[in-house]
Amino acid sequence: MEHLLGDLNNAADIALSEYEDVLGKDGLARVHELVVTAWRANPKCWAEKHLMEQLTRAEGSIDALIAVHAADLAPSGATHLVIARELERAGHPAEALEWAERGLRESDPDRGPDQHLVDFVCERYTRSGRPADVVVVRRDVLRRRRTLASYQDLRTAARGADRWDEPERAQALNVLRADSWPRKSLGPLGSVLVDALLDDGDNEAAWKAATDGYADYRQWLTLADRSRDTRPVDSLSVYLRLIGPLLTRTGDAAYEQLTELLLSVRACHQALGAHDTFADYMASLRTAQKRKRKLMALLDGHGL
Repeated sequence: MEHLLGDLNNAADIALSEYEDVLGKDGLARVHELVVTAWRANPKCWAEKHLMEQLTRAEGSIDALIAVHAADLAPSGATHLVIARELERAGHPAEALEWAERGLRESDPDRGPDQHLVDFVCERYTRSGRPADVVVVRRDVLRRRRTLASYQDLRTAARGADRWDEPERAQALNVLRADSWPRKSLGPLGSVLVDALLDDGDNEAAWKAATDGYADYRQWLTLADRSRDTRPVDSLSVYLRLIGPLLTRTGDAAYEQLTELLLSVRACHQALGAHDTFADYMASLRTAQKRKRKLMALLDGHGL
């Protein structure tokens, strides 16, 4: 036992059941006594907990097994999920759901709730015909974890409950808007608000949010790419703004990125019937960038 519970142990490789013949009845009883004593003294230590879990499983006591896990609950709610799954496997679905729901309530806002725990509860609510409760859970998760994935999960749940129309969607977007901040220039990070609007296919609202300062380079580019046919002037303005910084850079990656943007600029001019304007723009750009031979070759290859 000193080896198993020492600092250099690897209890994960030890299965007490494999030593039943060697230890005998009295030896196993002694092992049980030592493990229980060690675990009670230090219930949060991994080795003691692992060995205690083995003993309770071997004895078939679900209550004892739950007690082992409950003595050291993770702030994310992950341990609550472990307990819930153990109870469900033992044929106690109602108790399992109670523990999972408790995990949602007790999880640390900064570290939880564990996504698998959230999914566990929502799946059980769905199975029992409680779509409105799924929406409540997903809504609370979005308030805690303001990510695109949380927004998508709420949208799916609300649509399943026929509740995605106003005000549910508006409230969800307001949560994301409150967690975002406008920026005067292209920042390194965009807002989840713009990503959510883009994911909804609400390009007009996404343009509004981007114009208000909530978008980064990637989001502006996505907006422009989606709107070349319907908003060629606005898209062209975006492309030209993104091209500016690239004109001072060198290297294959910069040249390829610049070429892709110039192809989009050409598409916008074509949609506007401004072929001559584009030709003049390219002539000026080529003159200014003529020393970049790799760039010139790349432009030639794309008919630019």
